Amino acid sequence: MDELLHRGPQRAPQPLIERLAAGLPAEALISDPDVMASYANDMASFCPAGLPAVVVLPRTVEQVQHIMRTATELRVPVVPQGARTGLSGAANASDGCIVLSLVKMDRILEISPVDRIAVVEPGVVNAALSRAAGEHGLYYPPDPSSWESCTIGGNIGTASGGLCCVKYGVTAEYVLGLDVVLADGRLLTTGRRTAKGVAGYDLTRLFVGSEGSLGIVVKAVLALRPKPPGQLVLAAEFDSAADACAAVCAIMERGHTPSLLELMDRTTLRAVNALAGMGLPERTEALLLTAFDTAEPAADLAAVGELCAAAGASEIVPADTAAESELLLQARRMSLTALEAVKSATMIDDVCVPRSRLGAMLDGTAAIADKYGLTIGVCAHAGDGNTHPVVCFDHADPDESRRARESFDEIMALGLELGGTITGEHGVGVLKKEWLARELGPVGMELQQGIKQVFDPLGLLNPGKLF
Repeated sequence: MDELLHRGPQRAPQPLIERLAAGLPAEALISDPDVMASYANDMASFCPAGLPAVVVLPRTVEQVQHIMRTATELRVPVVPQGARTGLSGAANASDGCIVLSLVKMDRILEISPVDRIAVVEPGVVNAALSRAAGEHGLYYPPDPSSWESCTIGGNIGTASGGLCCVKYGVTAEYVLGLDVVLADGRLLTTGRRTAKGVAGYDLTRLFVGSEGSLGIVVKAVLALRPKPPGQLVLAAEFDSAADACAAVCAIMERGHTPSLLELMDRTTLRAVNALAGMGLPERTEALLLTAFDTAEPAADLAAVGELCAAAGASEIVPADTAAESELLLQARRMSLTALEAVKSATMIDDVCVPRSRLGAMLDGTAAIADKYGLTIGVCAHAGDGNTHPVVCFDHADPDESRRARESFDEIMALGLELGGTITGEHGVGVLKKEWLARELGPVGMELQQGIKQVFDPLGLLNPGKLF
């Protein structure tokens, strides 16, 4: 399917640009090749990307409709983009396409404390929405690691998660309704802004995680929650990943509801220390971070501390203040950045397994690292079973690059063998489309491709992604 990323423009670029210019302001069109090259790809490795014919940055729904009508008339593929912080190649351009960047549609249209909803455009940055909701005593829970730069539209496209998912869930659980421009330029409204609603098929959930392959999201109605109290964090050190995973299972089995339950392995801890000098314990094999945002978090942390001790924790350190808690969380948030500094390139996996198989996933990943002679650090949303093995390699070394790709595939195979899924929150994009077929099976693939055909019969929306 890579040829869909490199199939070339279907018509000469100039007529395309002229047609687009008829309905767009001059500043919304970019045709300089050097500037367009900066829009060619997201943050994933090993994902092909082409050079677009034009980049468009609309500000209104009507402008998006004009773009899609033009694309349909001229049979030009369209690649939707947000902030390009994705890790699967889902936002990568194809040769001769229209890159439709939605970052200029960045207005928060409404926040309703009574209905507990926000209505936003797709270019709104996740952190900006969180802060705006906080001013009303409300909370938008999904918080990807890139929350200071990633956009709501991108979060919807890849069904993003974050650190707080163990208690509050992922993006899909907060999208109540959408306005979507279809491939032919028609505007579709799905879902609701009410607390309940079950009319017809749930098309809203269909668009969440569709990676721009079914339509262009131009507005979202999002559920908000009351802002919780500040959380306190406990750090527990373990001499083995298996013991740390046993503690995770015990915490969940006893019915605790932490607001965060994260794991960092030894490789990750060393990388964070090397990058930021945070003084994290490097001799421990796994560091487990647990947080509660309940009315009495200290009592909850004490109970979890006992479970960690019973599982074999060598050191248990509860934070006494919000500042201490934030310092520990900052270490977790910089994990991916720190691992990226280990070598010149990384492949960031996103395999989710049942919590009961988390220990097997970490042990298996360590064995794969040894087999290929590579540095593979693991940070994980342990409470969800969502692991992020990060393969560090030298992209200028062909043999090391080959081993990195092979190890990446073995990690995904391991996840499926353990009853998991190839992606918990980063999406499929280009990177994992071959693995999607393995997970879904032939019947599942046939039905999903049929859905794609209904929404995008000409195959213009984000070609070469997912399938």
